[in-house]
Amino acid sequence: MARTGSSPLSFPGFRGATRQLVLVNMVAFFVLLLAQVAARDAANALASGLVFTPSGFLHGFFWQPLTYSFIHLGILGTAFELLSIWFLAGVLEDLHKSGWVLGLYASAVVGTAAAALAIYAVSRTLGFTAGEVPLYGCFGGIFGMLVVIGMLYGDMEFLLFFAIGIKARYLAIIYGLISIAMLFGAQRMYAFAELGGAAAGLLWIRMAPRRGVSFVFSEWFYGLRNRYYRWKRRRAARKFEVYMKSQGRTVRFDGQGRQLDDDPDDKKRWN
Repeated sequence: MARTGSSPLSFPGFRGATRQLVLVNMVAFFVLLLAQVAARDAANALASGLVFTPSGFLHGFFWQPLTYSFIHLGILGTAFELLSIWFLAGVLEDLHKSGWVLGLYASAVVGTAAAALAIYAVSRTLGFTAGEVPLYGCFGGIFGMLVVIGMLYGDMEFLLFFAIGIKARYLAIIYGLISIAMLFGAQRMYAFAELGGAAAGLLWIRMAPRRGVSFVFSEWFYGLRNRYYRWKRRRAARKFEVYMKSQGRTVRFDGQGRQLDDDPDDKKRWN
């Protein structure tokens, strides 16, 4: 955990994006848990459709790159993931806006799935089996946030196992080396996917809009709306030209639908 203020063991604030991510994942865990109690076979079928498998994605399960992150199976593992989200997202939210943190988390989650899909596709093309492993849990988003903290705030100090002080950059490097070592084992797809989440996090800090995703979306929406209104104005101008021509008068408009005035002092310019 990071050393924040006078209490090195304290967690950051529980608000905004941090609260949303923790609560959504917690609700998803308990919903699946209750579903397994009520109808185990149906719950298992639902979970198998939501976890990410490259073969499933290629067969039309296009929602899996996002939904797999909400599937949590073990209590201890889920608790660790939720605490990690609380801590890492909370640290980032103290320094960035909520939308920025959500965008980072989502890009890391999708990047994790994209990396798994990439190694699966390459292995099939080259004729060897990478060992398809279903992806579930939010480990990709967590690793992406950890790498971003290590990249941007490398001197921030964590308490590893609540006892050993270590800087963020070194912790990120250790986790990265572990993932690289796992590439040579049976879980190579899992390890490559985790590195993909880290790479997506780094791309996010390079390419993310400074004013946030919501600002970019609003600019795009209002730009689209304005283009629609300009198109309607040009169409109305063309119709008006045709109508005035049928009345024996001539009016002209420019490409933006604005009337052209050849002689502002001519009161009979429509004649």
